[in-house]
Amino acid sequence: MPERPFQNPYLNLLLRFSVLLAILFGYSLIMETYGGFSTKGIYLQWLEIGLVLYLYGMFYFILKPVPWRGLLAAVPLILIYLVHDIFYLAYGKVFRFINIVEFPELVQILSPGYLLLLLMIFLLPALAILGWVNYRRPRRLLGWVLPLLLLVVSVEVSPNTFTTGFREVAHEIVKYSDSKSVENNGRLAMLLYREAERASILERIVPYRNRVEFDREAAKRLVSFDNHNNHHNVHLIILESFLDPRLFHKLGFSQPPVHPDFARLVGENASLSISPVFGGATAQAEFEVLCGLPAFERLSSVEFNVFTGSAAHCLPGLLADAGYRSVASNAYKPNFFNTVPAYQGMGFSESYFPVEFLTNQNSYLHFGKPGTEEYLFDAQLFAQNRDFVRRHLQQQPDKPLFNYLLTIYGHTPHVLDPQRRPARITLRSTYDDDHLLRAANQFYYRSQAIAEHVNALIKMDPHSLIIFMSDHVPPLRNGPNTYRALRYMDNIEHSYFYNPIVIIENGKVRKYSTLHHYDVSGVILNYLSDGEYCKHQYCGHLSDQPKSREALLPDYLRLMAHASE
Repeated sequence: MPERPFQNPYLNLLLRFSVLLAILFGYSLIMETYGGFSTKGIYLQWLEIGLVLYLYGMFYFILKPVPWRGLLAAVPLILIYLVHDIFYLAYGKVFRFINIVEFPELVQILSPGYLLLLLMIFLLPALAILGWVNYRRPRRLLGWVLPLLLLVVSVEVSPNTFTTGFREVAHEIVKYSDSKSVENNGRLAMLLYREAERASILERIVPYRNRVEFDREAAKRLVSFDNHNNHHNVHLIILESFLDPRLFHKLGFSQPPVHPDFARLVGENASLSISPVFGGATAQAEFEVLCGLPAFERLSSVEFNVFTGSAAHCLPGLLADAGYRSVASNAYKPNFFNTVPAYQGMGFSESYFPVEFLTNQNSYLHFGKPGTEEYLFDAQLFAQNRDFVRRHLQQQPDKPLFNYLLTIYGHTPHVLDPQRRPARITLRSTYDDDHLLRAANQFYYRSQAIAEHVNALIKMDPHSLIIFMSDHVPPLRNGPNTYRALRYMDNIEHSYFYNPIVIIENGKVRKYSTLHHYDVSGVILNYLSDGEYCKHQYCGHLSDQPKSREALLPDYLRLMAHASE
């Protein structure tokens, strides 16, 4: 395409604007067919259109007048849209600026091939644009970039003014749905709004930082708990992507995908718990389980990232103050999701990671060499943890134990070692998803491993509470599309946020009605107090009058205000 079909550069730019908008509309229609954002309200997105045109104009006029300038100016916008849609299709969440801090974790789990592809897609265009900027026209460069800088500054420096003004001119911002808000207002517009909202929340938490009052409230909870504490041990196991394929209503199997030992242990008494995340961000599930509050993502896309080690009085801390040995054992790297400060702030008195990843500290955990599977198999992790529990029971029989364990096997892409764990199950389905096939075979071996572990814990520690649960379901090959196509949980609302949880009290499985992950701490405290704690303190699902999720926001802000001190 010639650089100037019209002599007037502004008419030329108008033509290019029209072509760009048509391309983005066509792109959005294509992504919609894959389960992306709906285009029904795209004509309402006037703020989005304004931002798109401004950004395209900025890139167009700050680049050198080369033949491919028009195409190069469109690349950043297309990539921004692509990031939004890939993130949404993979995780069922809308991308926010703060998600950028998760990039180091993403780099560590990507294969070299995918990492190279990612760098080519994003880094090469960025270098090309920087290389073709016309630095000899500084006034033009400053004139176009300055409004963008002022916009960013207003978002960060005056977020309340920005959000107020945005709401006055924008279409409906749907409180319960990030995706609907994007469909009403556009990806770029909501990206700015959500960042301003986050900055506003950072200002709002300042009044919640009353450490004396926060510590006093925690002391009251401790007294309420200690008056009824039965000092039983607790074993809490969060399993990475522990997907039960039997929950797909339109999926058949060549043989039962569950191991007979698991079936005998659990029977029909497995419960369900609703995770705050889909497909990734295990730390969000950990936060809800251990702190007993929803992961609102108001300060960060991952709550762990704002913990500094300051006492947040979560479940591990409460139990530690009540005399428990509060121990966290994490099967993967300690630098994932700021885990070390987060565990410290939550109140764990001891935290263990594989010695291969934290060589300067003593640890009973060894990652070993998983080989083709990449991640430590559950049974190998469980055996190490049982030895740890056995030593504790022998050496400190009078000190109650809170044994928290986080696994890593089962992480996407669900690789199995054909020598040690050959495929046993084939799927009967017209819908093809190779990740689901591997995950179903992993479930067979993992269900055997968890049954062996739990049976051994019951034998050595019969009067204890044992909970094992999934952090979230995996993204599989096609994200939510696979879950919808195969009718996971029969496609009830938010079906792919439902996860199996098994609760074993004094050696017997007890079935609960559907929980949220943030109800689990209440289940634990209620058990340890023989049902008395939840009569005096709020316990979420177990309370006589459960609060709505939004009603828990002040408690969340108070906790995060002190966790981030």
